Amino acid sequence: MDWHLLGISFITVFLAEIGDKSQFAAIALSGSSKSPRAVFFGTVTALLLASLLGVLAGEGVSVLFPARMLKAIAAIGFALIAVRLLWPNANSSEESEEAL
Repeated sequence: MDWHLLGISFITVFLAEIGDKSQFAAIALSGSSKSPRAVFFGTVTALLLASLLGVLAGEGVSVLFPARMLKAIAAIGFALIAVRLLWPNANSSEESEEAL
């Protein structure tokens, strides 16, 4: 087993999940339920399944494209999401003006 890669994966996902909306959903669910253990096992299972799907998709895509190209595609995707989040949406500003 590649312990270095295991550690990097753990730290990356752990830090990415802190303050994530899924964590807030888990907080809300455990706060409103009488069985926080069920919420814990449900959220752990969901995170495991989501991670498994991501790993399988990454493994499948890596067969088609070289790693360097995948990193470039991921970087472009993140940049597009960032621009989309920072760029004001013309439709939403029109809708908010109509609501006023």
